[in-house]
Formats: sequence, structure tokens, C-alpha cells
Amino acid sequence: MNCINRQKNMGKLRYISNYLIKACCTRFNQIIFTFFFISGYTGFGQPGSAIDEIIAVVGGNIIIRSDIENQYYQMKQQGIDTKGDIKCEILEQLIFQKLLVNQAELDSIEITLKEVEDMIDRKLKMIIAEIGDVSKLEESFGKTIQEIKEALKEPMKEQLLAEKMQNKLTGEVKITPDEVRKFFKNIPKDSLPLINAEYEFEQIAKYPAVSEQEKLAVLEELRGFRDRIQNGEKFCMFASFYSEDQGTAADCGELGFVGRGDIVPEFAAVAFNLKPGEISKVVETEYGYHLIKKKKKKGELINVRHILRKPKISEQQMIKARFFLDSVRKLILNDTLKFTQAAELFSGDETSRNNGGLAVNPYTGTSKFEADQLDGPTYYALKNLKQGELSTPFETLDIKGKKVFKIVKLKSYSEAHKANLKDDYQYIQELALANKKQDIFIEWVNKKQKSTYIRLDPSYKNCRFINLKL
Repeated sequence: MNCINRQKNMGKLRYISNYLIKACCTRFNQIIFTFFFISGYTGFGQPGSAIDEIIAVVGGNIIIRSDIENQYYQMKQQGIDTKGDIKCEILEQLIFQKLLVNQAELDSIEITLKEVEDMIDRKLKMIIAEIGDVSKLEESFGKTIQEIKEALKEPMKEQLLAEKMQNKLTGEVKITPDEVRKFFKNIPKDSLPLINAEYEFEQIAKYPAVSEQEKLAVLEELRGFRDRIQNGEKFCMFASFYSEDQGTAADCGELGFVGRGDIVPEFAAVAFNLKPGEISKVVETEYGYHLIKKKKKKGELINVRHILRKPKISEQQMIKARFFLDSVRKLILNDTLKFTQAAELFSGDETSRNNGGLAVNPYTGTSKFEADQLDGPTYYALKNLKQGELSTPFETLDIKGKKVFKIVKLKSYSEAHKANLKDDYQYIQELALANKKQDIFIEWVNKKQKSTYIRLDPSYKNCRFINLKL
């Protein structure tokens, strides 16, 4: 189920706290929206920026009007309707967060700069992948990617503090099968969540080989870039015009501060040994070939720029990969090989190969995929298959953007349906566990609000909160 649909369905279950929706969807897009709103950006349909004022004080933390307004407009845009006073419900969520942050500070829970920067980088990459490239994000903000990252540090730190504190309160909570059944039995029939159509499939992947000639061409190209940069030309220019890393090219190839565990080992081994300002020789990784320039070192972190070039795959090699998979398909259809055996013998995708060919959804860690979680070619191959049928070979891109040919076998397909225990036990279990955690969390909130200074602006005095008793 996609993020928005999960929010709508969970919104029907009134005893599931809106705050716990973050179990399915991060608040990062709300933080992004906050910055758009405060900086006056109006591309989301809201009426310009607002004059901020303090709406609530929770301990030593404040909630300002734009904190509420930006989430309100975002929910409206996404079509989320909680049937109550939305702004009051948002304020209640924000008070929950401030209570958690306040307690985290009292408990001396710490968030490192690396944790904040890593989270921002991961989430920004997801947003950039959706909108196209860094330049579009920068154009929308009217700021560079580094300025955007800097502006997001404080709200992201607060989010991570709240999450760590909540995990301290409820992270060890477990749930039994009997509790799951009781929870499901108590859900009103008209409030049962809708489970979207899902595909489960096996695959055999074949990556076209790259010729030595193409590899040498890229090596020579990057060596030429390096010579020109060392003779005075700008690294930034080459990264911006030639790098095939779309997430960093517009920012002069800059990765930001990263640790060894954040980058592939071959890249890290070279980058961490460079001196500030030094440019590496050509480095090969699973993504292609790189030139790396080290900018700064800060503790165990480094800030580097890079230029990525990928060898081109010849038409001959692509035909060869397709022909190979067609031959494997015939062996399977003739019962010479089982699909699982063929996957284990021939598939170039390590994760599914070690799983008998069964594809794993990188977004959920399960074997079930919704249509919008599949790349286009894979979806169109599956939607025309019956259970147990094989596709013909087709070309697509893997999660790292590399060309790959596949044949897929449809293992199962489930139509969109109301949730039930037989088919959707794991999903119901997640909801039941979230509900149990919510009960524990609300009990903590009820105790904590009695000992914490909370003041509301008169304009919100008439809010009928769901769980707060102010």
C-alpha cells in the first residue's frame, strides 16, 4: 500500500493515533514542506507564506503557526480527511512530538550530526529521484542543495530526537497472535483497511557484458578530465556536465559528509586516503568509474566530490543477453530445468538468486509488490501473465540504474480487497502492534502533560483533542 493510501486507511481506525502514522510514512516530507512554506514558495497551492506566531509552548519548546499550516495544506493536497478539526489534530500531534523532545532532552538522549546529515541525504535522494534532478529542487527552493540541507538540520534533529524517545518508550513492545485476533475482531467492518492489488514473482536477471573497449574508452576519458583539472580547469564543470550521478551532478558532484559505511568499499578506500584538495586516479565500483576530489575531513566523516562515468553497453551485448535468457526460458518451458534451479544457476541478481528467484521488495522487505512499487517494464510483463506463466525476455533498469534483461514468472496475484486475517495477517499484526504501542504512548502522555508546562494560544483553546486533556 502506498504511503497516502495507508494514511487514509489508518485514519478510519479512530483508535490508531495519527502520530503513529509515521510507522508507515516519515515526517520528512512534512519537514520539506515546512521549509517551502516559510521561505515563501507557493508551488504546492498554499496562499503564500504566513506571518509566524507562537501557538503553543511545551516545556522549553515552541510550536509556531506555520508548523500547523504547512501540514494542513499538505494533507489537503493529498486528500487526507480525518473527519475532525484537522488543525487541532495536527496541533495535538505536534504537542506529542514536543513532549517527546522535551523528555529526550531531560534523558540526555543525543543525536549526532552524522545521523542528521545521513537522514537528510537519504530522504533528499528519494525526493530528487521523484522530481527528476537536483536542479529542479534548487529551482523550486531558490537555494543551493547545501543551503537546503543546512535549513533542514534543526527540524530533522528534532524528528530524530522524538523518534528515539518514542522507541525508548515502546520499542520493546511485543504482541501475541491472540491479541492480533482480538484486535481484528474489534475493527468495524466498514473500517477494514483496503489492501491494494499485489504481485509476487520470481525472476532471472541477466546483465549485458561491457566490452573491454568500452571500459578503456571511459578510463581514457576520465584520465583526460583529471589531466585538465590538474592543469587548472574546474572539477565542478566536469562534474556538472559529464557526471552520470544525477543526484549530485548539479551540485558539482558533491556527496556531502559521509562515513565509511555510507559509501561502497572501493570508493571509501580511496576517498578516505586522499588529502584535502587532492584528486584520485580512476576508481572502479559497481556503479561505474569515478574521479574523486576530497574537500574536507571532520572527525570520522569526509566531504567529497566525484565524477561518475559508465561504460556504454554495445547493441551486440544486449542482443546476446536477450538471446541467453530466451534460451533459458525454453529450457524451463521444456521442463529441462525448474525455474528456481535456473535462477540459482544463471541469475545476475544476487538477492533473488539466493532466494530461488523470488524477488524481494526493497521498500518493504517482503515478496509482495504493489503496481507503483514496480518499474514500468516489470509491471507490464507481469500484468499480462497468469499464475505460473513466464514472460518473454525484456529490458529494464535495476535499482542502481543499470541496464538488465529479465524473465519473470508470476507466483501470485491478489486483487484489491478488504483486509482479512488469512491473507493479510502480517499487515493486521502491524496495525495491532501499533495500536498497543499507542495505548502505552498515550498513557505516558497523560502522565507527562500533568508535569509539563503547556500553554496554548487562545485561538486554539476550543480544540477538542483526541487524547490530550488540557
